[in-house]
Amino acid sequence: MTSPDTTQHDRLARFIARSGLASRRSAERLVREGAATVNGHIERDPGFEIEPGADVIRFQGRTVEGSRNLIYQLLFKPRGTITSREDPEGRKGVHELLPRLSDRVEPVGRLDFNTEGALLFTNDGDLAHRLTHPSYHIPRRYLAKVYRTPTEVTLNKIRKGIRLEDGRTVPALCRVLESTDTGNAWIEITVYEGRHHLIRRLFAALGHPVSKLRRDSFATLPIRGLERGESRPLTHAEVERLRELTAEKGDTGRVQTKGRKKGWARPTVDRDKGKPLSKAKLRKRRRVSKGKR
Repeated sequence: MTSPDTTQHDRLARFIARSGLASRRSAERLVREGAATVNGHIERDPGFEIEPGADVIRFQGRTVEGSRNLIYQLLFKPRGTITSREDPEGRKGVHELLPRLSDRVEPVGRLDFNTEGALLFTNDGDLAHRLTHPSYHIPRRYLAKVYRTPTEVTLNKIRKGIRLEDGRTVPALCRVLESTDTGNAWIEITVYEGRHHLIRRLFAALGHPVSKLRRDSFATLPIRGLERGESRPLTHAEVERLRELTAEKGDTGRVQTKGRKKGWARPTVDRDKGKPLSKAKLRKRRRVSKGKR
């Protein structure tokens, strides 16, 4: 899917990211380093307000166009391909699998060489930034073939979060889909963070190393209907769903209580911190309430 960018006013780094010339973070860093000019003057403030079409924006010596199409393409990445554009070892890259597009696109996040599955490409730098920002808890569903079938005790550890060398994992959803004749198992797991090699490290830490890994969906976008190496443009409804996913919380991570489905309980919120109360605090509050009766 493509759609015109009709923004009347924008911030400098965000405008550059939307042009597809750099990611949001890279654009912010490079602007601070003096890589951008507005009407011929170097501007080092990433949040500097510009008016596309009226202001002349140049970034790393190139004029940034204000009128362009936003592209969203979903690829079924096969094993044995790399996400980077260039590789010293000469391995095949995922960009070679995409059709000819009207603008340069970049992958949203990465999949390692031996992992296959859903990989989103876009030139919408702002949306890409939000989809990879940890505060949005974007779902990523995987199928993993692991050594030996994990017990429910082990699966519960994943559901609660375990400690790795780079910190505790966010609680995940997981279940055994089937056990193989050799006693190994296929596990479905949905995680809400994009740490490097997270699935492989998580199962290895629990004694169940991964032999095969496929990302079945990213941010609710499934690879269903695609063959390995095939891609398709997103529908308008899918793009809107991505925008809704990244508009729910915002970067503050504050609890949202509006729009909950009927019948779902609202969390008890700590008014000082704006976050759900921990189980320990809830138990303490209940004991105090019983004592007052």
